Amino acid sequence: MTAGEETDDELVLRALGGEDRAFTTLMQRHQAPLYGFARRYVGDSEAAGDVVQEAFVAAWKALTQFDSQRSFPVWLRAIALNKCRDRARRLAVRKLILGEKSDQSFEAQAQPDPAPDGEESVLLAERRAVVQQAIDRLPVKLKEPLLLTYFDELTQQEVASLLGVTVKTIETRVYRARQQLAEILDRSAISDKFV
Repeated sequence: MTAGEETDDELVLRALGGEDRAFTTLMQRHQAPLYGFARRYVGDSEAAGDVVQEAFVAAWKALTQFDSQRSFPVWLRAIALNKCRDRARRLAVRKLILGEKSDQSFEAQAQPDPAPDGEESVLLAERRAVVQQAIDRLPVKLKEPLLLTYFDELTQQEVASLLGVTVKTIETRVYRARQQLAEILDRSAISDKFV
C-alpha cells in the first residue's frame, strides 16, 4: 500500500510513531482545501497562507490529541478556524490602535491588480472583491457555517460538531447567512447567481 492509498488515520498513526513523511503526506493531501477555507475566511491570499502554516504547526504539536473517531479534515479545519479567529482578533486590535489605514483594510485589498489579459480579468477581480466584502460583512456566527458548509462542503453534522452547536442551528445560520449575503450583494448590484 502506498502513501497515497493510506487513510488519514493510518498516516496519523505513522506520524505519531515518528515518521515525519507521514505527516508531510497529510499536509500535501489537505493543504489545498485548507488554504481555500482560510482564503475565503480571511479574504487575503498571503494571510491565508500564513493561517495554513500556523494550522499545520498547531496540528503537528497537537497530533497526540487527535481523536480517530473524528474526521481528520474536520479536526484540521477546527484548528484552521481557530487560527482565523485569532488573526481576526489581532487585526481588530490593530485596527483599533492604527485605524482603518492598515494594509489589511478592505480598501487596500479591494483594489484589483491590473492584469495583462485585459478588462475581463479586472471585472472578475472586482466581482470577487465585492463578494469577499459581502462575506466579510456577515456576522461571525453566520459567516463560519456558510464558509464551512457552502464553500468547504462539510456536512451540517460536521460543522455542528466543529462549532459545538446543533445541526438545526447550523441549518438556520446557513439560511440566514445566504439571505444576508443576497441582500448585501443586491445592494451592490451583483447578481444572485453568486449566492
